[in-house]
Amino acid sequence: MTSPKPPVAIVAAEAPLRAKRSVYPEPFATQMDGRLKHPLGDLFGLVNFGVNLTRLRPGGVSSLRHAHSKQDEFIYILEGCPTLHTDEGHTPLRPGMCAGFKAGTGNGHRLLNETTEEVVYLEVGDRTPGDEGSYPDDDIQARLVNGTWLFTHKDGSPY
Repeated sequence: MTSPKPPVAIVAAEAPLRAKRSVYPEPFATQMDGRLKHPLGDLFGLVNFGVNLTRLRPGGVSSLRHAHSKQDEFIYILEGCPTLHTDEGHTPLRPGMCAGFKAGTGNGHRLLNETTEEVVYLEVGDRTPGDEGSYPDDDIQARLVNGTWLFTHKDGSPY
């Protein structure tokens, strides 16, 4: 059986939502309830990098504050005014602004929607095998194994 042929083009906002809101284990997964992701790259069969159209409802967060060992990440703000939270502090963003996060720096990052309006942005990240995620504010760490994130406590015990 062959897989369906990817579309030539789509309206990004009409792409299906990711089936599972978060890959984090509890108690972290429910913290992502204000986030909606449209996985655009997957629709086209992209395997080297991912692209998501992401929406943050008021009060929503993009992720736990995290840093990648091997994955570069990039965001571009389309609508709304989120706050970028990094090791440098809190930076207000607006439409047209972008930010990049180089792998291996250890600089934890995430977006917060502290406004009453929805935030919409594009996020792009590579899919380098063997990537690890560190979380400076939470008792969690991650390893990418065969395309799946595996999460443990910082002491290595499972969730």
